[in-house]
Amino acid sequence: MRKIEHIGIAVKDFTVSVPLFEKMLNTVCYKNETVAGEKVNTAFFKKGETKIELLESLEPDGVIAKFIERKGEGIHHLAFDVEDIEAEMQRMKNEGFVLLNEKPKQGADNKLVCFLHPKGTNGVLIELCQEIK
Repeated sequence: MRKIEHIGIAVKDFTVSVPLFEKMLNTVCYKNETVAGEKVNTAFFKKGETKIELLESLEPDGVIAKFIERKGEGIHHLAFDVEDIEAEMQRMKNEGFVLLNEKPKQGADNKLVCFLHPKGTNGVLIELCQEIK
């Protein structure tokens, strides 16, 4: 892992949350993207080297909607930038972490992604992500 790539925050409604984060961070949302496979809309903000990803569910039964139902709005995951996602996934498996997907999948913001099960990471959902070149 090289650095924190972004912090993912689950929100109920972009019409409320995007303007809130624009005011709070004093910057505009630079990118919106739908990830149909995850049933989620994303909105990205950048402040210095830090990126924030807002996640809004597309469906009432989507993973983000279920997360908000259980825990409320808030931090959903920490994403770490990796140079070689497949090698990092293998390293994590060798270290005993449980991967939520066996192969990298297409994520938002031109990334390949894999998640680690939060039961093995002190309750924090961890995302590994690699820029698609």
